[in-house]
Amino acid sequence: MYGTIARLLVKPGKEADLEQLSRDELSMIPGMVFQHVYRMDSNPQEVYLAVAFESKEAYRKNAGSPEQHERYLRYRELLDAEPEWHDGEIAYSIP
Repeated sequence: MYGTIARLLVKPGKEADLEQLSRDELSMIPGMVFQHVYRMDSNPQEVYLAVAFESKEAYRKNAGSPEQHERYLRYRELLDAEPEWHDGEIAYSIP
């Protein structure tokens, strides 16, 4: 599996909008395995997004698609700053 971890700064009052947009968009992304969102105790506007895809190819295909660019623009409207992206191969996962 392959994916990304992103640090997001959500605009105050936009947390529910971000969650709804994520839920609405998940079924539209081919190859996505999971998405986890962590809200930080120290700052509720700071969230970390962990996303996994079936493969690096599926991830790259989604990342380069016009549909993903449109989704990104909708997400970006809810954020105070550009996300920090950290892409990589998922070495292992323990349930």
